[in-house]
Amino acid sequence: MDYRDTLNLLKTSFPLKGNLPRREPQIAASWEQMDIYRRVREHRHGAPKFVLHDGPPYANGNIHLGQALNKILKDISIKYKTLRGFDCPYVPGWDTQGLPTEQSVAREYGISRHDVSVLEWRNKCRELALKYVDTQREQFKRLGVRGDWDNPYLTLSPQYQARQIQAFAEIADRGLLTRSLRPVYWCYHCETALAEDEIEYDTKVSPAIYVTFSIVEPGRWFAELPADARADVVIWTTTPWTIPGNTAIALNADATYVLLEIDGRHLVMAEELMASTLAACSLDEGRVLARRSGKELEGMLTVHPLYGRHSPVVLADYVDLETGTGCVHTAPGHGPEDYATAIRCDLPVISPLDDMGKFTAEAGPDLEGMVCDQNNAAVIALLKQKEALLAETTMEHEYPHCWRCHKPVIWRATRQWFINIDQLREAALTEIGKASWMPAWGEKRIAGMVENRPDWCISRQRTWGVPIPVFYCQDCEEALIDKQIMLGVAELVAEHGADVWYERTAQELLPQDIACKCGSTSFTKEPDIMSVWFDSGASHYCVLEADPELGYPADLYLEGDDQYQCWFQTSLWVAVAMGLPAPFKMVVGHAFFIDETGQKMSKSKGNIISPQEIYEKYGADVLRMWFTYADFRQKMYASTDIHEQVADAYRKIRFTCRFMLQNLQDFDPETDALPYSELAEVDRWALARLNWLIERMTRAFDNWDLHLFYH
Repeated sequence: MDYRDTLNLLKTSFPLKGNLPRREPQIAASWEQMDIYRRVREHRHGAPKFVLHDGPPYANGNIHLGQALNKILKDISIKYKTLRGFDCPYVPGWDTQGLPTEQSVAREYGISRHDVSVLEWRNKCRELALKYVDTQREQFKRLGVRGDWDNPYLTLSPQYQARQIQAFAEIADRGLLTRSLRPVYWCYHCETALAEDEIEYDTKVSPAIYVTFSIVEPGRWFAELPADARADVVIWTTTPWTIPGNTAIALNADATYVLLEIDGRHLVMAEELMASTLAACSLDEGRVLARRSGKELEGMLTVHPLYGRHSPVVLADYVDLETGTGCVHTAPGHGPEDYATAIRCDLPVISPLDDMGKFTAEAGPDLEGMVCDQNNAAVIALLKQKEALLAETTMEHEYPHCWRCHKPVIWRATRQWFINIDQLREAALTEIGKASWMPAWGEKRIAGMVENRPDWCISRQRTWGVPIPVFYCQDCEEALIDKQIMLGVAELVAEHGADVWYERTAQELLPQDIACKCGSTSFTKEPDIMSVWFDSGASHYCVLEADPELGYPADLYLEGDDQYQCWFQTSLWVAVAMGLPAPFKMVVGHAFFIDETGQKMSKSKGNIISPQEIYEKYGADVLRMWFTYADFRQKMYASTDIHEQVADAYRKIRFTCRFMLQNLQDFDPETDALPYSELAEVDRWALARLNWLIERMTRAFDNWDLHLFYH
């Protein structure tokens, strides 16, 4: 006999154990069968709209913890707004083009873009991107995220690409595009230019060398020199590979420079840096023969130690007296400040490197074919051979690295397309001031970036992306920048996809009667594509503005706080460049994860935790609870101990709910409910506490204090 049958036990169909890893997929399947997203939208038909515009993740792998956090925070905000009476359409999106996808293709298929035709490469990229769209879609759905998953926006879709070209055409028509030879960040591993927002910084140990440039007619500048004596200007650099590109030496106009006599040599350097320079070069104190201001030395000629050409002394306000010698090696092809000096002083811009970072014949036979920064030693050896190397040390410093391959980048002068930021800066700052920012410091952060941002390099030397719809005259090389022609290309792309750019010749893409100003009717196509950040930065125009169901601008952009530099900013630039207001009314930024020791999570450190690990062990509800465990605006700790704490909290909540349901097993509101006036005092107190909690939680959600829900 089972004595449990003789006991008056409380009953409920709500199970004691959640078994979330097994049951959640069943629940998600039932939601899908019910078409819950559409039914909720229908129920809110006619209600005020709340639109969160989804920042598109890259479709190049499984989702990671940061993406899970992002999508769950979005889902929480949308479901909260739905409960508050809003109609909340949510169209998820994916970034499917550009370097991230190309690298995944190379890695997974074991091929290079140089091994196959452009169209074959694009097909492989499309195939892989769509594969990962499907993979990530299922993973996001597994997290309980509700949205229009059957109709996402994809940056590779012909409709999206056509709208993007329309946006480009509008910006071009407004006179904001320019193509010029300038030094840009260049990743020779990825063989493409990079913009400011595609750079990350890491420590790097570099050679730091002191090099002498002999002065032409030194007695003309220093009468104190013995007759026929030689004198040298001493420069310092941590990039020896840029010495072949040197065309000048920059001084500080107001600084005092000394002519030192040391062991029979005569050296020029800043007086303020004399002691540190002599110590670094293991030189004796020497004797000061003369002093000159930087201004007095302007125009002095020196001789390049490797090539014998003249490198004049120029003045520049960026020359500081904190490190080096106060005499700045100036290579206009390898740095923006140097380039600006070259334009001001009419200096040649030399950048003797190819796309793979190898020295060209212009660098000379001793260097030709060598990868520039991997062969600093070769440059140093040549300087030794020429007796121009004064000293060699090393220096650890922060150095720019590529956002995708995480390897050091170089500055390289190439012809690129830029959006003129100076013409847009004031409008962008005005729009920033109109939006709401959470955390509040986000406004100051993005405003500071906008105030200092250089022109935006939007061209990339790749093939998987949206082509830049520009043609060049084969005879005079003039660029054909015409809005109507670009819109014609957009129509073709909408019908056939961006592959049409590579399938057809320039003559087949252009109107039949088109001719250059010079009279030529022969044209070539621009080989470069638009930056992947222009792809996603135009999403507000390609998605929101294109769909009356969504409308422009969005109520909310919600992304990781790295997007102040990236998507928040590029979306704003595209908008103001098109003459539109900011694409967002409110911007919310969330932080990222660190491990229990406070270290950044990365594959190289081996401390990565995948969302799949968590929901397969504990369930997605525990993962979602964890994301409300801490203030998402601060760095969030990830560890097994925290997961166990949250899982334990979930169990307590579940047990409590089960106990309450058991006590209500035979309660019928129709017959058992009492009017408020007849309730016992303890029940009225309980209702008062419930109302207080509802008000507190409503206030917390409105203020984005989601962690108060957990605590």
